[in-house]
Amino acid sequence: MKSLTYRRAGVNIAAADDFLRRIKPLVRTTSRPEVLGGIGGFSGLFLPRLKGLKEPLLVSSTDGVGTKIMIADILGRYDTVGIDLVAMNVDDVVVTGAEPLFFLDYIACGKVKPAMLTQVVKGIVRGCREAGCALLGGETAELPGLYGKDQWDLAGFCVGLVDKSRLIDGRKCRPGDAVVGLASSGLHSNGYSLARRVFTKKELAGPFGRTLLRPTRIYTRLLLEAMAAIDIKAMAHITGGGFYDNIPRVIPAGCGVRIQKRSWPVPRIFRVIQERGGVAEAEMYRTLNMGIGMTAVVKAADAGRMIRWLAARGQRAWVIGELTRDSSGVVVE
Repeated sequence: MKSLTYRRAGVNIAAADDFLRRIKPLVRTTSRPEVLGGIGGFSGLFLPRLKGLKEPLLVSSTDGVGTKIMIADILGRYDTVGIDLVAMNVDDVVVTGAEPLFFLDYIACGKVKPAMLTQVVKGIVRGCREAGCALLGGETAELPGLYGKDQWDLAGFCVGLVDKSRLIDGRKCRPGDAVVGLASSGLHSNGYSLARRVFTKKELAGPFGRTLLRPTRIYTRLLLEAMAAIDIKAMAHITGGGFYDNIPRVIPAGCGVRIQKRSWPVPRIFRVIQERGGVAEAEMYRTLNMGIGMTAVVKAADAGRMIRWLAARGQRAWVIGELTRDSSGVVVE
């Protein structure tokens, strides 16, 4: 019997080193002045600039892409799910009013495939650059036995910073405030366990699959600019749980939310999923974003100005509802 090595056990350190060599120049393109050193160490170093902040508050988030990566596998395209990974985290951070500072990724797989994983990291880098945060580090774990040779998963971690006095937490919300909905780019990264069930594998390898693979919109920089121009009282990232679960997370007790579902155009892909799967209307709005990826609560008098401000920067938005005195949660009608 040949002596056992780590490689014979299924872990190829040489492939992991090749992957690291490929991504180092990509990661450097996301650097910020606060980043010390480069990737490859045991941890990432970041020296935050705290001047002018009276009570610096760190804001963190972690999330993944879910079964959307199975669409990437079917299409053999891996340069967009990294964007999704960043978006799911930075857009959770920005709803507090915080600026995302740095990002880390974790890739687990049954077999390290340097070319394929480099495409994933290219997407992560693109997402970080779009959000203005540094890719500070990450981990690639080759886990044979736990994952099949073609199985893998993604997770991400983001840290942001905001002065406590500028924290957006919904406390200023009042009945009568308007809910402004920002257009999504598609399903983003939620509801794919449902969406995949209504299409054949052949369909997922074609136009429907390409539509489903469209990357999640990153609203971060746009919203950071908007906060300086408009008094935003609360924001909700419409992810898992849709309208019913996400908006109440940022609305104070004593307020309800009424959403008018005919106030924006729902993209065709959502109707296809609903019709093919016989999915109830309430289930659609609880599971998917239905074309609204982010919501912002503002004074009713500010809603029109915000929509015009967003439109001037290429972001479609609509008044999709209002806050009410009913504290029973979200009503979609």
